[in-house]
Amino acid sequence: MLKIQAPTNCPSCGTTLEWSNDLLYCRNSSCSSQGKKKVEHFAKTLKIKGLGPSSIEKLGLIDVDQIYSLSLEDIEERLSSKKLAEKLYAEIENSKSAPLNIVLPAFSIPLIGKTATEKLSKRTNGLLSVDREVCNSAGLGPKATENLLNWIEKDFLCFYDGYLPFDYKFVSSEKITSKAKVCISGKLTSFTTKAEATKALQTAGYEVKSSLTKDVSILINESGIESAKTKQARESGKTIITNIMDILENVNGIT
Repeated sequence: MLKIQAPTNCPSCGTTLEWSNDLLYCRNSSCSSQGKKKVEHFAKTLKIKGLGPSSIEKLGLIDVDQIYSLSLEDIEERLSSKKLAEKLYAEIENSKSAPLNIVLPAFSIPLIGKTATEKLSKRTNGLLSVDREVCNSAGLGPKATENLLNWIEKDFLCFYDGYLPFDYKFVSSEKITSKAKVCISGKLTSFTTKAEATKALQTAGYEVKSSLTKDVSILINESGIESAKTKQARESGKTIITNIMDILENVNGIT
């Protein structure tokens, strides 16, 4: 009978592997393979189109902060395509306006996903005010609480704070609501036509405006192109959504 010899070291970083529940794990937090997977999860959660496994490999990304240190020239050189570079760069720029409701689950913190984040958003305004009392009042379990507080202390405060472009604030229920006014910029991917998207938004209770007026709180840009409306929305502090389904699911209470 052929016996399979289990590996003893991580094939990526060489760290000694550890058994846990009949599975082997690499516990090296600096392992490049783990880093690439975290970048992939981050990009997928923030819906940064064009930043998949192949692009991550070509760009040499092993941590999420490196995404935002890329210049347009860096991307073009490493992807060998001006068109792809411009689209990806616009996607990265758009992602900078993501609220903590979306950003926090993107960090691959064990047990801190959309549901836990939504609970926290109802108890505090931002990441820096999260403590054990807030976690308990939000209904997070002991393990989820420990995971989050340890990440804030050891990862966020020691590394990410100041190196990522987010404001780490939760979007209040008053800002993303079924009564909000929205504006659509550019081509859509969630719907075939803008008319279909408008109908779906209106059915959900949103008021769709043709221009970016002062009372518009949400700009929808699924095109990946840094339009004039997108720049204006970012400068005026409006929420930029890259997938209409995000706010439709929010209204319907889907997690």
